[in-house]
Amino acid sequence: MTESTRLPKSSSAIASLDEARAFFAANPDVDAVDIIFTNLSGVPRGKRLRQHEALAVYETGRFLPGSLLVVDITGADTEETGLVWEDGDADRYCKPIPGTLVHAPWLGANAAQFTTSFYELDGTPNDLDPRHVLGRVVDRLTADGLTPVVAVELEFFLLEMDGGRPVLARGLSSGERPCTHDVYSLRELEDFKPFFDDLYAACDAQDIPLESGISEYAPGQFELTLRHKPDAMRATDDAVMYKRLVKGVAARHGMIASFMAKPFAEQAGNGMHLHVSMADAQGNNAFASDDSQGSPLLRHAIGGMKELLGESMAIFAPNANSYRRFKANSYAPVAPTWGVNNRTVSLRVPAGPPSSRHVEHRICGADANPYLAMAAVLTAMHHGIVNKVDPGPAIVGNGYEQAPEDYRLPNHWAAAIEAFKQSETMRDYLGDRFVTQYCTVKEVEMARFMGEVTDLDYAWYLHNA
Repeated sequence: MTESTRLPKSSSAIASLDEARAFFAANPDVDAVDIIFTNLSGVPRGKRLRQHEALAVYETGRFLPGSLLVVDITGADTEETGLVWEDGDADRYCKPIPGTLVHAPWLGANAAQFTTSFYELDGTPNDLDPRHVLGRVVDRLTADGLTPVVAVELEFFLLEMDGGRPVLARGLSSGERPCTHDVYSLRELEDFKPFFDDLYAACDAQDIPLESGISEYAPGQFELTLRHKPDAMRATDDAVMYKRLVKGVAARHGMIASFMAKPFAEQAGNGMHLHVSMADAQGNNAFASDDSQGSPLLRHAIGGMKELLGESMAIFAPNANSYRRFKANSYAPVAPTWGVNNRTVSLRVPAGPPSSRHVEHRICGADANPYLAMAAVLTAMHHGIVNKVDPGPAIVGNGYEQAPEDYRLPNHWAAAIEAFKQSETMRDYLGDRFVTQYCTVKEVEMARFMGEVTDLDYAWYLHNA
């Protein structure tokens, strides 16, 4: 199969002008509309438009510079990609995604937003757009009669700044900072109830299916559940929109919602857990089984995820800070392990009735790009299913103690980027140019990060070196 025949179908739906006209007819006062694109680094970027400008995007698209595709996490150009000066910083088209033109309540009563995908000027989906990268993988599963049913769970901290450093936010009711683990604490949820009330209201306004919420293992840390959908693209759109929404609502309450992988050395980090099953052509769960380990298809999918875990880490842990999260006995995984009803492994088959069999992928940090993380997970699952990869025996008991010494996750940013760069499977599924350009952006970003002299440099080396 050639590169051109793999253009994604599942990510190429474009919203109609009628959809925008109907929205603005129902909301004539809306006149501050954010057009949003999410690039390789997973940071939403875009422009603010007036209502008439937003309508024009739905009619003809909007030109935006192609260099936006490859800016680093700080928004700086990555000249080494060849998409800045050599390309003349040329424009591409952005076209709106159906169903994403919604109110943005935290920005005010007259504010709305919609998300977009990048296309070349000839209408071809741009192969560096993370949404189209995911679309390629979903299409391969669909061609084999399998529909991913997915949900995304994201952990975050509520913080504020004190003397230039982040600290846990004070409770909105008590005025006190959380100071104990207090996992599953109802009191902590109550203390931040005004924030959560606005969060649920904003999600309802954007048709984001937000469900249960918990106080997580670290003080000031929370996780809320997005309902699963038999549409991996839309479920991942929800996750991307949700991250922006959480940050916006938190800011309205004078707080910072941080999805940084490891904000505090002494506390648990923020993970992004991906829950995935596969529906067959009849819409039934192909992983369903009376066996708690699931069907053979599920075990093959887990085998693929184990086999490609090392090659995927540059996606799952995309930043320098990401690798601080992987510590034993921290609820973050350290090795390619799997088990049933076991949170000490990387790949967990949760407890539940036979019809609910699925896998929870626990490796990603909350700082990962949801589109790319989902693409890498589905790539590994499809690879395992097609090649009938045996996952080996499930871990029973403490997975940290049973992690194989000869095969752990890459624990360094550079090693992960190199493993991703050399992966033939990732290049096959995600696109050769995408893998090359992603690695280029991350290598440049790593060089910039390592080039900074930090306070720790002075504390350790100024007098001792």
